Amino acid sequence: MTDKQTITDSRVSNTRVSSTHRLIRPLDLLHEMPVSDVIYEHVLEVRETIHRIVNGSDNRPLVIVGPCSIHDPVAAMDYARRLKPLAASVSDRLYVVMRVYFEKPRTTVGWKGLINDPAMNGSFDMGKGLRLARQLLLDINSLGLPTATEILEPFTPQYIGDLLGWVAIGARTTESQTHRQMASGLSAPVGFKNSTDGNTKVAVDAMLAAASSHTFLGINELGETSIVETTGNSDTHLILRGGSRGTNYDQQEVFKAAEMLRSKNLNPRLMVDCSHANSGKNYSRQVMVWDNLIDQIRQARSSNEPSFILGAMLESHINAGRQDIDGDLAYGVSITDACIDWQTTEELLQRGYRQLG
Repeated sequence: MTDKQTITDSRVSNTRVSSTHRLIRPLDLLHEMPVSDVIYEHVLEVRETIHRIVNGSDNRPLVIVGPCSIHDPVAAMDYARRLKPLAASVSDRLYVVMRVYFEKPRTTVGWKGLINDPAMNGSFDMGKGLRLARQLLLDINSLGLPTATEILEPFTPQYIGDLLGWVAIGARTTESQTHRQMASGLSAPVGFKNSTDGNTKVAVDAMLAAASSHTFLGINELGETSIVETTGNSDTHLILRGGSRGTNYDQQEVFKAAEMLRSKNLNPRLMVDCSHANSGKNYSRQVMVWDNLIDQIRQARSSNEPSFILGAMLESHINAGRQDIDGDLAYGVSITDACIDWQTTEELLQRGYRQLG
């Protein structure tokens, strides 16, 4: 249904808006798809565990692993069922969280993710997208797996935020005041990526902003435009993802970033994204980055020194590579960034487990 308002003169207002459509209110979606006490206890435990990893009281590396983006919930659950026993088998040395990304930022144009366009055909049924996203998070959490996502639209947390253990703010939005304010009120730990050119200061500034209280325009659970007041998020951290200037995962770059964080009285422990610019956009090079990070952590421990690396991100799917959205899609293959396959994922986590023993 089109809800075009006619209060203002159409000659001066909404001249480039073709239509608007009402969306389900967050509270109505939460009532439609409720969460059990068991799942909420799981989410709380996940957030507390990640809090301890971020502040260093738990020395297990945090591993955010999974598809670059979710486009097929069936394949996503297949992946989750494979990941659950693997995560359990390494849980005393690695804390594994499934990457469940529903929103994709775009430099120009392209598919914006499952929430925005679940049918991948330009129909933009966002009500269906939100239901699919919430159901998938319910199902994955029911397995006992922690979940992580990137938040792009500032209203999204009202629909799915109660099911998230960890949140990322991406390289294109870290500098955004809107996203920094949103992060200041999120209930989960938040990682800020350095900018696409490799600028780390942008993410450090974002951490400082998100740690502070803010007052800004938003929506409440009833979908009403509201003044939102936050207390600040103390569980933020830096994510190094490389940039157009090159990689930033080696020991020297990690130390330099940690020193910058210390100079601002911020937590010097940080995460490294094995993909994106750190892999030179070659998905198979994630293996090399992962092995380097595990070696850095192992060396720090053997020297009885604290490691600045709190964790790593891996883009992984059932099958390797990527594919375009045209015609029949191959099962378990990314439609955004290319990913390593499941066998490689198993090998990396198991190798990391052995090396950290």
